[in-house]
Amino acid sequence: MSVRVRFAPSPTGALHIGGVRTALYNYLFAKKNNGTFILRIEDTDRTRFVEGAEAYIEKSLAWAGIIPDEGPSVGGDFGPYRQSERRDIYSKYAQQLVAEGKAYYAFDTSEELDAMRDRLTEAGVVNTQYNAITRMQMNNALTLSKEEVQVKIESGEPYVVRIKMPRNEDIRFKDEVRGWVVVNSATLDDKVLLKSDGMPTYHLANIVDDHLMKITHVIRGEEWLPSAPLHITLYEYLGWEAPQMAHLPLLLKPDGNGKLSKRAADKLGFPIFPLNWNDPQSGEQSKGFKENGYLPEAFVNFLALLGWNPGGEQEIFSGEELIDLFSLEKINKAGAKFDIEKAKWFNQQYLKQISNDEIAAKLVELFPDLKGNDLLPEIAHSLKERVTFIEEMKVAGQFYFERPTVYNEKMVKKKWNELAVEKLQGFAKELSKQESVKADEAKTIFTEYLAQDETPMGRVMPALRLSLTGEGGGPDLMHIIQILGPQEVADRIALAVERLN
Repeated sequence: MSVRVRFAPSPTGALHIGGVRTALYNYLFAKKNNGTFILRIEDTDRTRFVEGAEAYIEKSLAWAGIIPDEGPSVGGDFGPYRQSERRDIYSKYAQQLVAEGKAYYAFDTSEELDAMRDRLTEAGVVNTQYNAITRMQMNNALTLSKEEVQVKIESGEPYVVRIKMPRNEDIRFKDEVRGWVVVNSATLDDKVLLKSDGMPTYHLANIVDDHLMKITHVIRGEEWLPSAPLHITLYEYLGWEAPQMAHLPLLLKPDGNGKLSKRAADKLGFPIFPLNWNDPQSGEQSKGFKENGYLPEAFVNFLALLGWNPGGEQEIFSGEELIDLFSLEKINKAGAKFDIEKAKWFNQQYLKQISNDEIAAKLVELFPDLKGNDLLPEIAHSLKERVTFIEEMKVAGQFYFERPTVYNEKMVKKKWNELAVEKLQGFAKELSKQESVKADEAKTIFTEYLAQDETPMGRVMPALRLSLTGEGGGPDLMHIIQILGPQEVADRIALAVERLN
């Protein structure tokens, strides 16, 4: 059977970075094995549904280049891919389980459930579950006669369908990340499979859809590991072969102390969502990785290595390399510390690889006032080794867009003197003889002029940089001269001499 995997988020809010990583690993595994990557929206919990969340999920995946082969937007042979549109399918299987004695109707009210938990708590029971023991004291089809059950259903009394877990059996399955997992059913409760409104819970819908959509591998977060024994039991009850499972390690706070959360990210000042998210319920606005200046390729490379590593020292991988190298065997069991400084490093490395023309286009997109500036590609070339994000170029290269009017006081005191002024004026005169100049030509003119009386370059170059940029450091000085042009350089030297003298 060909590999088929799915990413199945709930549209209850913005897509967390951990969810993006889960989608990425599913995508890489599918592409590595010439399989199919499916996006499925698990929206059975209508009480938590958030308007706009589904569109946000799809836009986030598209930005990261994680494109589904099947899903709500692209369709496919096994759709629809929203569980709210597949409601009738799940009811059939719930009724099948009831008919086979593997599930049962439960009519308990919220008050009766609370009373049950209170009794257990008073008796010193730590685990107050609706399970193989407590179900025999509750209001359900196991304690009522068939006639009583029928009357309740026909009268319209609300009910749920619960799975009937075995009382004391070991449930075993092999996890592709963690190895063999064994859980005794005595520790598990009789989860609700079908809610009183007729909608399935995640547990039933998830299993039915994975079977009908022919999912071969379930790759999901570690938080679903406690639910895996229930899911294995459902597969067995329904007579289906369970897919292979792989539970991914948690993303941890930078200090490794606990799961990475939005609150922790906000406190430490870094994004947790791929794109900007405006919460329609709270009105809270959260800035995403994209809007913080991260390139999608850098974001994906960084994310891929949070919990997986192919081995070796290489850190920069193209999308094709990630696909070729990816395997479930190389996923770590331990949680991965989230290091935002490493994310910045990845962005810096990818920024260096982007063409100057592409950076120029992005600068115009970010700063429309730069439109029409033909020097932007050259400016980008001079700055991209010195910044982490493209938007930083506007500040780092401000001297390219307007003449400095303020000069670094420390550098003025240390490097501005009569000799420097004299040599700058002479260099400006020599340079003005050219209509344009390349960086190496500017260097030749500068060194040959100073060589006439053997003036050391170090006595003049800091003052030259100060007059052109207002600062004591920055990109290659001769490249700055090439970009500004001879006349602009001469004018800036004259302005600096006038202001500083």
